[in-house]
Amino acid sequence: MRRFAIALSSALLLGASGASAWADGDADDFKQNCASCHTIGGGRLVGPDLKDVIKRQQREWLVRFIRDPVAMIGSGDAYAVKLLAEHRNVAMPPVAGMTDKRAGQLLDLIEAESKLEKSRFASSGVSDRAFTLEDVSRGRRLYLGLDAPTRGGPACIACHQAGETAVLGGGRLGPDLSDVWTRLGGRKGLGAWLLGPATPTMKPLFAMHADPALDRALDAEKDVLPLLAFLQEVERAGPPPDTTSQRLVFVILGVAGAAACLVLMDFAWRRRLTGVRSRLVGGRV
Repeated sequence: MRRFAIALSSALLLGASGASAWADGDADDFKQNCASCHTIGGGRLVGPDLKDVIKRQQREWLVRFIRDPVAMIGSGDAYAVKLLAEHRNVAMPPVAGMTDKRAGQLLDLIEAESKLEKSRFASSGVSDRAFTLEDVSRGRRLYLGLDAPTRGGPACIACHQAGETAVLGGGRLGPDLSDVWTRLGGRKGLGAWLLGPATPTMKPLFAMHADPALDRALDAEKDVLPLLAFLQEVERAGPPPDTTSQRLVFVILGVAGAAACLVLMDFAWRRRLTGVRSRLVGGRV
């Protein structure tokens, strides 16, 4: 009887530890792929607050939407299109490897967190302190790559345009950031996105520099707040500029640079044929 009791207790402990591991895995999944756009009870960020979302829409619909939001919107689903319009036409990016089972586990986590007095995912993680001129200056340097983020990482300008910050503009791989302050919901929404960018391009780049303890690449105080201050100032400066002139200058400089390289190469090798021919002629004579 005693052995049976010990075995039963061990089984219960193993079951409890297994359930805890699953819960931790689901929490990590939410933190890595959802928290950049959503809170649970903390208000809207880029996307809606997910507290009690299971009561607002059928579970089957939610699973399908989590698995492939772009396809749901493209199909003309009325509720999906309504969500898109309500959130500044910012579409939820698909999560790599998402399955029905994984989506269901995320919904279970959201449902459990919604029942708590305060969910661990209620805060965006961004400070409310006022921006300073020093913040704006550091944010500009971070964007241009003159300063590196606290834990390292690529410069924003490599992939993004932001107002008239640079003579030749920025990269075109990512979207224009000239109006991103409003587009992603100001301090809370944009700040949460910067803390945990979830796009297929940005996520792996910043994951290489993430703090293992926080699972974040950018420091909330030293990196994110300065970038927020800078991007707010960029938007205040006016609408996004016409980039035609920047592209024209880029092309002209590219052509001029290529021509200069050809001239220098020709000067460096100006005797390349003369030397060979003189030897050939001398040999024949």
